[in-house]
Amino acid sequence: MTVALRMTTIYYGPVINPESLTAFQALPWCLIAVGPDGNIIWLEEDVISSELDAALEQHDLFQGDYILVELKSGEFIMPGFIDTHIHACQIPNLGVGGEDQLLDWLNNYTFPTEARFKDTGYASRAYPDIVNRVINSGTTTSCYYGTLHLEATKILADVIHKKGQRAFVGKCNMDRNSPDYYVEPSAEESLESTEALIAYIQGLPLTASGEALVHPIITPRFAISCTDELLTRLGDFAETVPDIPIQTHISENRKEIEETLELFPNASSYAEVYDQFKLLRNNTVLGHGVYLTDEELELIATRGAGVAHCPASNFNLSSGMAKVGKMLDYGVKVGLGTDVSGGNNPSMLYTIQMASTTSKMVAIQSSGEEEEGTFTNNRLDTATLLYLATLGGADVCCLKHRIGSFGSGKAFDALLVSIRDDTGNPAVWGYNQDRDFIGGSDTEITEKDLKEWLQRFFYCGDDRNIRRVFVQGVLIGGQEFQG
Repeated sequence: MTVALRMTTIYYGPVINPESLTAFQALPWCLIAVGPDGNIIWLEEDVISSELDAALEQHDLFQGDYILVELKSGEFIMPGFIDTHIHACQIPNLGVGGEDQLLDWLNNYTFPTEARFKDTGYASRAYPDIVNRVINSGTTTSCYYGTLHLEATKILADVIHKKGQRAFVGKCNMDRNSPDYYVEPSAEESLESTEALIAYIQGLPLTASGEALVHPIITPRFAISCTDELLTRLGDFAETVPDIPIQTHISENRKEIEETLELFPNASSYAEVYDQFKLLRNNTVLGHGVYLTDEELELIATRGAGVAHCPASNFNLSSGMAKVGKMLDYGVKVGLGTDVSGGNNPSMLYTIQMASTTSKMVAIQSSGEEEEGTFTNNRLDTATLLYLATLGGADVCCLKHRIGSFGSGKAFDALLVSIRDDTGNPAVWGYNQDRDFIGGSDTEITEKDLKEWLQRFFYCGDDRNIRRVFVQGVLIGGQEFQG
């Protein structure tokens, strides 16, 4: 159940607002006005408490015209996380099979798990819990892979729509190199079911702002699982619907790359396979990219496609470490992905932590190597990680104009974060009035304090620190949500 907005809501307190790969705003005394349609009307960056009423009156807002939400000490607001690569149907498989590498893991564990969703009753029972877990982890937008089953993927879209999350939902296309119990009978039927899902999702009701939150996405699982005929059909169809994005996997595992190039001998690289079939374009989301060559990075950047960096999965399945800094220096759009259940945690916070670790390991291993670029072979700092988890993901999803940061006209997709001790997270040394301010008063928060709060949240936080989750201005999850 979602709670509808009836009037303008004013949020007052500390705000984190990403700007670029190298900078973000830390605003200790910020006002954000959110309209009944869930869009941001205006933002004031520096309003001390004694000037609050005057600031609101300047915007023709008087008591009774708005709802005021004042943040408590130790709380701040930031944009919601954008997960650019997650398999909703694999969450029941979390933590299983990490001793295998990708292709064996798929056959031994994952395909059997996904096959269960042929039973629509099981899908109806599983997907609500799955989506709840993702939302409560702070993910306001997800690029979801469903199974190859049309009806189960419709159920996934229904659940997401009902719960109010923003998402892209795709039905996997896979007509070869899959088990007999989990493969589509033909390229023709695979495309027909994709078209049916797209029509179904596009028929879901719009929000109060007149836009769709749930979008379809064309989803060839990966090149190995698709015949030339299927990729040809999908590419031809994609040309007729240029606004519908595409998601798939690329260069996740060395053996996967070898098998792909054997199946497509006319392509010089994995990226060229997708390019030859007209599936590489500005709204294509490529999962992983661990072993992309310089030539592939140039091609991907030229086409305007994006990469979903999935560091937890790349570690868990022993795939490798993607050189994200190099991607960024080539001008490739990059977001973060949990890649559950290759990744062993649906939390984007965990993914941020793994992305940080990956960049440090890449920097250590490349010590002494000379390569040009701002980010290549360097660790990713907090500003860059924030960008990848928010604005970077929005850019990959071609939604940068709507989400990923706060500004007039953008959607209020946001997290209310707390680093207070009363959240119960033992890893966060946070705000504690009784311990830290006995005999005195709480000092006013500074920009430096707020930046440190963000670091504590990023590197030690978990879902307990995520108190409220908003999409299009509506409260849909978090520890304080009573749905």
